[in-house]
Amino acid sequence: MKIGLTYTGTPEKHANYERWLKDGKNIEVIKLSAGDNNLTAVDSCDALVLSGGIDIHPSFYGGGEDYSPGISKEGVSWQKERDEFEIKALERAWEQKKPVLGVCRGLQLINVVRGGTLVQDLGMERDERHQYHRKSDMQHGVTIEQGSLLFTISGGGGEANSAHHQAIDQLGEGLRVNCHSDDGVIEGIEWSDQGGKPFLLAVQWHPERMFINGFRDRELYMNIRNRFIEEIKKTIEQ
Repeated sequence: MKIGLTYTGTPEKHANYERWLKDGKNIEVIKLSAGDNNLTAVDSCDALVLSGGIDIHPSFYGGGEDYSPGISKEGVSWQKERDEFEIKALERAWEQKKPVLGVCRGLQLINVVRGGTLVQDLGMERDERHQYHRKSDMQHGVTIEQGSLLFTISGGGGEANSAHHQAIDQLGEGLRVNCHSDDGVIEGIEWSDQGGKPFLLAVQWHPERMFINGFRDRELYMNIRNRFIEEIKKTIEQ
């Protein structure tokens, strides 16, 4: 089994995703990035994971540049080449009907590709609950919508980690919200109609860091990972 994973920006963070996805199993994780210029590697992968990271450039969803974006460790505000690469990777995966999982920025990218928009900054009050501060993630409650795919996977809500200052505003075409934070921020999306479509799930939190840090609510990180692997196996067997 091969899973394509977009490069999140640092080797340490990328390794967190790899450990979570592999979980000691015989799974190969392929690094995908604009820097490696390996878009065609998507073709040999059985699924795609869109990782977290730097803000999506506002031009992709009609936003303005007059806000304070998150700054990467490299000191840059946006990376349009990454956006363009990952948009093409996502579209390629969908064309080939591969399962897709989005994390944080990955959720936002999926929404933008489907014609949705973003809240460019949650503001100071909400930042205190959602943004990455000091050396550790924030935490907050999440409520999962009954009848959603995410509810089937997780069985309910709980406490998730949080490290974002942007969120979904207008929802993209063909998507449904499956989860909110306890202060109303959209925390998860999936297809509004699952029929005839490849597996799609995206969450605003970071299950790969919940896995590393041993969070209590395993349903919000291990159940998601395990269901994703099951869906990949189904597509391989077809």
